[in-house]
Amino acid sequence: MQLSIPTINSALAATYSKQAAVAQTYKGHPIISFPVDISDVPAGTHSLAFTFVDHDAIPVGGFTWIHWIAANLPATTTHIPENASQTGAIPMVQGNNSTAGAYVHETDPKVSQHYVGPYPPDKDHRYSFKLFALDTELDLQPGYWLNEFHDAIAGHVLATAKTTVIGKV
Repeated sequence: MQLSIPTINSALAATYSKQAAVAQTYKGHPIISFPVDISDVPAGTHSLAFTFVDHDAIPVGGFTWIHWIAANLPATTTHIPENASQTGAIPMVQGNNSTAGAYVHETDPKVSQHYVGPYPPDKDHRYSFKLFALDTELDLQPGYWLNEFHDAIAGHVLATAKTTVIGKV
């Protein structure tokens, strides 16, 4: 399985991160999700799921920052368009990102259960996007947590693809 995310010298475009124009943010958060191209999904795949996280946040905040998680995308998905997180252009069940946790405690689902772009506070960070081909659809409801996601995919992963992008300070 393969995936690609458009970058400029490995970095996400400003539209998708902390340099986004005010009109591309909501409550101070960049909310326009980036496009993703997907190919070579294995036969027998019933759904796709993904995570987009920042492990470089651990020294700053003490934990991996979750920017976007989603499950139950159709197995036939070959392109996730820009802003699919907010527009619903691709059916998916989106989980909580880290703004929903105790650190920020955002309660507006437009922020807490959708894409929130990179906002590295201290230096450029590496963001990991991992795509999963699954042999089932997951029994997850909007607002699930990353640990519930990992429990749900256990024993159902047919293939994975991963890429890393840079979020600029």
